[in-house]
Amino acid sequence: MPSFPVNPKRLDPYKNFKFRVKWDGKYVAGVSKVGSLKRSTEVVEHREGGDPSTSHKSPGRTKYEAITFERGLTQDLNFHDWAGLVWNYGAGLGSEVSLANFRKDIYLEVYNEAGQLVIAYRIYRCWVSEYQALPDLDANANAIAIEHIKLENEGWERDTSVTEPAEPTLTSVAT
Repeated sequence: MPSFPVNPKRLDPYKNFKFRVKWDGKYVAGVSKVGSLKRSTEVVEHREGGDPSTSHKSPGRTKYEAITFERGLTQDLNFHDWAGLVWNYGAGLGSEVSLANFRKDIYLEVYNEAGQLVIAYRIYRCWVSEYQALPDLDANANAIAIEHIKLENEGWERDTSVTEPAEPTLTSVAT
């Protein structure tokens, strides 16, 4: 992967408002907000017995933070159904959790202003640790009802097969 931009004319960073989420091979409708992808590595400090004034640092365990997805409440049951695989209230002893398929891999796509795919990430072994089916309801409010899920994951990586596209130009402008 080159360390210099493929498109040297692009000076602006990509915006954060054009993206799509895919799981089970299908795009998920209406996702309006995706939390950040964040990982952190613990620091292991140690020192040598003959050098008491200095410590050395090395990497320890790496953790991947949970990711939240939000969308306006609709009749689409994607969030509800996935959350039900982790815990299905009233399902009966031995069938509360769907161990075979409660984890999913997710594909997150980011697009430029022209709608061209520019960056993508694979997020591995996700499962729903928190599900909000309904927000606070308020008869005096003027807002969209939002549902959200919090996804635990076991890592992510950038899809390096997605490269910077040639940006489109307008050939003529109507006056």
